[in-house]
Amino acid sequence: MANTEQTLFAKRFRGFFPVVIDVETAGFNKVTDALLEIAVSVLKMDDEGLLSIDHTVHFHVEPFEGANIEQAAIDFNGIDPFSPLRGAVSEEEAIKEICKVVRKAQKAAGCQRSVIVAHNAAFDHGFLNAAIERNNIKRTPFHPFVSFDTTSLAGLALGQTVLAKACRAAGIEFDNKQAHSALYDTERTAELYCLIVNRWQQLGGWPLAAEVPEDAEQAGDNEDSAVKTTE
Repeated sequence: MANTEQTLFAKRFRGFFPVVIDVETAGFNKVTDALLEIAVSVLKMDDEGLLSIDHTVHFHVEPFEGANIEQAAIDFNGIDPFSPLRGAVSEEEAIKEICKVVRKAQKAAGCQRSVIVAHNAAFDHGFLNAAIERNNIKRTPFHPFVSFDTTSLAGLALGQTVLAKACRAAGIEFDNKQAHSALYDTERTAELYCLIVNRWQQLGGWPLAAEVPEDAEQAGDNEDSAVKTTE
């Protein structure tokens, strides 16, 4: 990536690198229920400051030992957790590879920390954090609690909070038959996030006309330094 891109990316989100994710699970409990699929879209920024998808990584995940599997969740997402045709990998392998890919892109963009972007972000972020903790992964690029939620952003920008309806309102094609696949939902969420951020720029919402006061910026930096960095 060019230095121009690194500078724009770092400035746009104050050193944060947004990474879009989606998970498919065997229930709603991040501690007890299995993580079955995870996909991550890494973003790129052009010389005009416009975001787009760079690439996406996707894993089918084996249920961790002792994981709970709710039949209602399986009926909903249509995943057979134990099918050999899934080509599933261990949770540890999936998360470590995702961290490696994200860390590389974050560094190339000149950013210091990655921030999860997801639709109803607390859910996906919670399952990711639980998997990181469960597998004792110490070196992670992800901020432990900051996230960007496309549900809120779409409600503000488009008047819609359901992913399918928000995408259609934005002119993004959405196929309900492919929904509830981590790969498909991640890429639609990434397209939606990029569209909203780019539209905000085109409307003149960024870059800001006035600089942030130095004391306010310093206060924010002090807040971030309180979060333990695992790099």
